[in-house]
Amino acid sequence: MPPTAGGRIRVRGPVGRPRTRPDAVAGDKAYSSRSHDADLYKERNTVERLINKLKSWRGIATRYDKTPDSYLAGLHPRASMIWTKDFTLGTP
Repeated sequence: MPPTAGGRIRVRGPVGRPRTRPDAVAGDKAYSSRSHDADLYKERNTVERLINKLKSWRGIATRYDKTPDSYLAGLHPRASMIWTKDFTLGTP
């Protein structure tokens, strides 16, 4: 095989769609599927609710901060506030 430009080797990846079905589908339960997993759907719902709580801050929801460092600088305090509120409400 002759070398390509720049001396790099090209490796061809798979073409077309995968030939196997997934073990589970974490999509909306309104769509029918033979591999729907109720427990996996509950976990997906928990994650979606957390993301909605995080997005209550406009900077996180709209992604005004363009760099990853500045985005995380807003994400960490918001996550800490959510954790603190849930922790204090959960204790007797």
